[in-house]
Amino acid sequence: MSVAVGEPVPDFTLPRDGGGEAGPADFRGRKLVLYFYPKDDTPGCTIEALDFTAALPAFAAADTAVVAISKDSVKSHDRFRDKHGLAIPLLSDETGAVVERFGLWGEKTMYGRTFMGVERATFLIDAAGIVRRAWPSVKVAGHVDEVLAAARAL
Repeated sequence: MSVAVGEPVPDFTLPRDGGGEAGPADFRGRKLVLYFYPKDDTPGCTIEALDFTAALPAFAAADTAVVAISKDSVKSHDRFRDKHGLAIPLLSDETGAVVERFGLWGEKTMYGRTFMGVERATFLIDAAGIVRRAWPSVKVAGHVDEVLAAARAL
């Protein structure tokens, strides 16, 4: 990963589901969970998005916003959000510039096939915009609970 714990989160704005744009600066003054995922409406990504959506009230109680980023289009994000009732802002990084800035574009292997893709990763950013925790190569099961515990402790 190119963004390290203790560093300021890189500033960016990206188009989001439902229209408009968002980026880390929009959440200054509260904690932010920024998570990157490979693809809308795939099994692991759907479970992760549903888990974060279900935990949103607990994150809000910990004064923490949750934002997701993938390389999917805004149109794809809108379908994904509507199909699964997601309540997390879904940012579209179609060019991959932000994914690459975070060092999350790389070679992956699935079912014996090698391809380039987005590494599933999560960052916890404090109210001043400093990265306080990073989870590379996330495994979905139990991940949201671990991130929530870290947000509460921050």
